[in-house]
Order: sequence, then C-alpha cells, then structure tokens
Amino acid sequence: MNVVFLGPPGAGKGTQSVMVAEYFEMGYISTGNIMRSALKSGSELGNLAKSYIEKGELVPDSLVIKLIKEVLTLNPVENGYVLDGFPRTIAQAEALDNMGMVVNKVIFLDASEDTILARMSGRRVCEACGKSYHLISKPAKVDGICDKCGGTLIKRTDDNLETIVERLKEYHKKTEPLRQFYLNKKMLNFINGDGTIDDIQGKVIKAIKEGI
Repeated sequence: MNVVFLGPPGAGKGTQSVMVAEYFEMGYISTGNIMRSALKSGSELGNLAKSYIEKGELVPDSLVIKLIKEVLTLNPVENGYVLDGFPRTIAQAEALDNMGMVVNKVIFLDASEDTILARMSGRRVCEACGKSYHLISKPAKVDGICDKCGGTLIKRTDDNLETIVERLKEYHKKTEPLRQFYLNKKMLNFINGDGTIDDIQGKVIKAIKEGI
C-alpha cells in the first residue's frame, strides 16, 4: 500500500504522514527531510536546492524526481510507502506513475490560513532525524531537545512569515492542481485539518483503512 499526502504547507501533512507510517509500519519518504539533509551535507544537489528552499520556492521537478527514484531504488520496503511532499506538481505525479509505483490512497489535508500561519510559526524540527514538533500543539518533553534521538530542535529557515506567504503562493500555483488530478482518478480523500492532531489522525486512519 502506498499513500500520498497533499495539502497546503502548515495543514499538518508532516505530522500526520509520520504517524500513519508508524501506525501501518510503512516506509516514510519526506522530500523536505531529504532536501534538508542535502543542504546539511553541502552536496551539489543541496547547494542547488538551497536557493529555492530559502526563498520558499519549489525545487525543480527534475531534481526532485531524480532523488525520489534513487530513494525508492535503494530503500525497498514490504508494506509500501507514505510520501510527504511528493508529488508536488502534475509533472511529478506523472513521473511517479511512470516509475511503476501504484498509489492506493491520496489524503488531502486542508486548513484555514489562520491555522496554517499559527502552526508554521511555532513549528520546530530536529536537525538530526527530522522529527517534527510544535511549541504549543506538540512540544518536546525537554525544550529544544528531540524526544526520539536527543538532537537539537531548530526553527526551519523557511518558517518566517515572508517565506510562508511565498510558499502559499507557490502551493496555489503549482501544487493545488493535484487535487483535481487525483479527483479525476477517484483516489482523493479530503480531510479538514483544522482540528487537533489526534482528531485528524483518527479521520486519516479511518480513510486509509476503508481502502484496505
């Protein structure tokens, strides 16, 4: 089973996709985490992606597709994958189909703009393992320290207000059309992301189980 998460930045895709991967014991692929690792490593791909990420722009399809192909080839899993952050454009969705990867469920999480701004401004991420936290809704047990690996929690460089606004503009222009793309395939499951983490998780898991 392979599950794709869609929705605007700040709607809760990251948190919910990780929880779903753990619940169903599936592989987890986050293009955001992969790109941040590339940035940290100082690789050619990381340096190329840096200029896009820090401005809140999407990394070009050609780079993302190449990276996803590599990850899927090197890390096969028995129970399938949860994909967070890919695909983000129609071209990426078509590339995913061309890879021979069957998508079984598409979860579309949406949220109000006020909710999105509040979530993203309080978001923190472990610089070591990529686990996500929030200062209010999902704080770490020890302030600034990752519960999972003990790494340092940081505020992402793209979580300032100006960049958030730009990311939302990019989303509406390039990613929102995927909603209709998967609606046409009768695969989209729309879920309101304005509730609590636990409430949203219950709805997401129910939607996935209905297709198993």
